[in-house]
Amino acid sequence: MARQIETHSINYIPLAERHGHVWHLWPIWFMGNAHLATVATGVIGGAIGGTMIWMAIAVVTGCIFGTFFMAFHSTQGPQLGLAQMIQSRPQFGYIGALLVWIVALITYIGFNAFNAVLMAQTVTHLTSFSYVASILVFTVVTIFMAIVGHDWIHWMQQWFSAILIVVLGAFSIGAVMTFQFDAAQWDLANFKAIPFLVQFFAAASYQISWSIYVSDYSRYLPPNVGVRASFCYTYFGALTGATWMMLIGVVAVGLNPSFNVAEAVQAAGDTVYPGFGLFVLLASLAGLFSINALNFYGASLTLLSVVETFHKLSYTLMERFASLAVLGLIAFGIAVESSEDFAQKFGDLLAVLLYLFTPWTAINLIDFYVVRKGHYSVREIFNPDGMYGRWNWRGLVAYGVGFVAMIPFFSTGLYTGPIAKMLGGADIAMVIGLPISAFVYLWACRSMDVVADREEAARADIGLDAEIAAEAAD
Repeated sequence: MARQIETHSINYIPLAERHGHVWHLWPIWFMGNAHLATVATGVIGGAIGGTMIWMAIAVVTGCIFGTFFMAFHSTQGPQLGLAQMIQSRPQFGYIGALLVWIVALITYIGFNAFNAVLMAQTVTHLTSFSYVASILVFTVVTIFMAIVGHDWIHWMQQWFSAILIVVLGAFSIGAVMTFQFDAAQWDLANFKAIPFLVQFFAAASYQISWSIYVSDYSRYLPPNVGVRASFCYTYFGALTGATWMMLIGVVAVGLNPSFNVAEAVQAAGDTVYPGFGLFVLLASLAGLFSINALNFYGASLTLLSVVETFHKLSYTLMERFASLAVLGLIAFGIAVESSEDFAQKFGDLLAVLLYLFTPWTAINLIDFYVVRKGHYSVREIFNPDGMYGRWNWRGLVAYGVGFVAMIPFFSTGLYTGPIAKMLGGADIAMVIGLPISAFVYLWACRSMDVVADREEAARADIGLDAEIAAEAAD
């Protein structure tokens, strides 16, 4: 199918327009992680005293854990043909879903602002180009990439992935042959619990944060691609990109602990081959463009979902363009006003994401795989007076209980809970919030007639694709 500028937004993708191959999920999520912001995530634990060997273990295990949840969200796209966040209505209600959508918008805007800061730091490190002008150009280019939409983004990610694999492969081979570290960096007996837990949960929350828009890039696939295939291509693409880039961060900060992220990456590359650091840095910088395009695209769909709650949309390209313009202005303003304390603020952002999306991901996945088992009505999701109601107390209560249960375990620069203080500042809130939110939601769903819900959803969507085809023909 020829690549065209995308015209769909949050509306259902009819079966006649489904296209692509399931393997396309591997490069979209490999490249989604293969950039400097991911490198910055790998720096967090080492910056507070963690040794390289234990930070590497924390990165790998944290990514393995966090990617598990985001990959399961990816399989929802081909089954429903819907963007990720609009799928929250059955769990939270037509209006109740605003809770998670607003949180998602904050996440998108925060990531894009921080990515812009990181890009501008890199550009000013390499050239004499203005800091503010760098942010402006970056924002405009990535918004344009988001406007052209789904198919072009997939295509760009495939080419970017091929280039970056070559660059990272050369860097990694050279690093194994070249780098020499102090013996203490390799000493397994030199374990420090706080840096390890901080790095583990930073990596895990970074991966879970993808959950809010994974289906945005799988919803055009036909439903017969299979749950296992969509899960595996997403999981291993995201896992490979994240662990590879975070480990570069671990190594770079181990070599040059006083450098910022861009300087540390370039210095590490130059240690491998003189002058090679520039290529590593430029390749990682290209990844920032692609991920910001993904972020703006997902943010646009989420903002349109918010607007659609109060005002019926026509699902046109112009609506998506208008939403992107608003989001770009906000992200640009935040980036320009950001302070130099990038690493600390980025770590705090990851912690907030962990807290806010842990209950949501548990509820959404439990509802899809355990309660309703993938049986939803597309028509009713867009019906304000439909079967899912305006407010769903089950999802809202489970979210609230799960979030409150995590508060004693919070550990950020803004607040440290009492249990986190007892643990020396270690943050284990995720492993509390996930099971509690899931169990509360399951308990609340005991009163739900699942069979009747499934039958009503099936009746509501009779003739859905035929109706869309007839409207298109007219």
